[in-house]
Amino acid sequence: MIKSWSYQKEYVFLRKRILKEIDASLNSGNIFFGKQIKKFENNFSKYNKIKYSAAVGSGTDALYITLLALGVKKGDEVITVSNTAIATVSAIVSAGAIPKFVDVGDDYLINVNQIERKITKKTKVIIPVHLYGQSCQIDKICKIAKKFKLKIIEDCAQAQGAKYKNKFVGTFGDLSCFSFYPTKILGAYGDGGMIGTKDKSLYEKIRQIRFYGIDQINKKNKFYKKYYANIHGVNSRIDEIQCAILNLKLPYVASNIKKRQRIAKIYNKELKETNLILPKENKHNKHSYHLFVVYHKNRKLIFKHLKKHKIFLSIQYPYPVHKMNGYKKYNKNLISLPMSEKLSTGIFSLPIYPTLKDSEILGFIKILKKIIKSI
Repeated sequence: MIKSWSYQKEYVFLRKRILKEIDASLNSGNIFFGKQIKKFENNFSKYNKIKYSAAVGSGTDALYITLLALGVKKGDEVITVSNTAIATVSAIVSAGAIPKFVDVGDDYLINVNQIERKITKKTKVIIPVHLYGQSCQIDKICKIAKKFKLKIIEDCAQAQGAKYKNKFVGTFGDLSCFSFYPTKILGAYGDGGMIGTKDKSLYEKIRQIRFYGIDQINKKNKFYKKYYANIHGVNSRIDEIQCAILNLKLPYVASNIKKRQRIAKIYNKELKETNLILPKENKHNKHSYHLFVVYHKNRKLIFKHLKKHKIFLSIQYPYPVHKMNGYKKYNKNLISLPMSEKLSTGIFSLPIYPTLKDSEILGFIKILKKIIKSI
């Protein structure tokens, strides 16, 4: 049986070290905000070349907290895409803002040529989503943001380790958000997220927001580390155990990305003669291949045949967010996003996690090619 993702082999490889870290964490006497979170935040900053990093409960929380930190309020507008995880839009709505959707290009990423036409006097933030492991044209987005005096929150949930013009994603905008959901390139065995920034005042504000508005930095504040809300905050704590696991796994990120890139090369070589539309790797990008997303108009039929071989793939994403009941009210004018809508009908992800064996990959490709040829 082949799944779109699995953590079991990785766990077998790291099991002894993971259990040792968990035991040390539990014996430390700290469940939250102990040595492990500080260590992980510091190491994450060093690895990703981010000045300040603050760990939170999830990638969704990271997006929501960054919007709060920027003062986004009811009635403000935030520009983003519909071909993304629900979390991107959920965070915007939770902050009281209105999502303004921009279509994507054939690379699945935000179409930078359509951003300016969506900007109004109410626009406060642009959230470009670095999707599937590939960076948006972030330099062009930064120019637009500067022109209109807007803030940028980079959604890096799926792009750990990706680069644009030799710079890590998450280092271009005002704030960046990462997810440690288990399927990610750097995944926990539970939930977790990270917020990055080069702005010290935003960093200090985020540290308060994530823990009920309690000040944990400014010793001159008479309410320093006291159960007192200096500002409105939320409960978004990542536990010491997850930080210990993530800190252990962080050094493997670079080698795991190389393994993903090698699998992607195999797919590109072996599937180039089929009528699958393969992912487009843009110029100036170092694709980290969180996902290897392809398109075929007969996806449903392909899935039906794959299941007979006990192969279960996933779809990211089967429905564009602007079409979902929970969010279509923000598209009152029924604006069409033709590329996002087209992609949702035929995209699916091929297995690309690092512990896959070549024999498994080539066996899967053989079956997939036979199915595609028969339909």
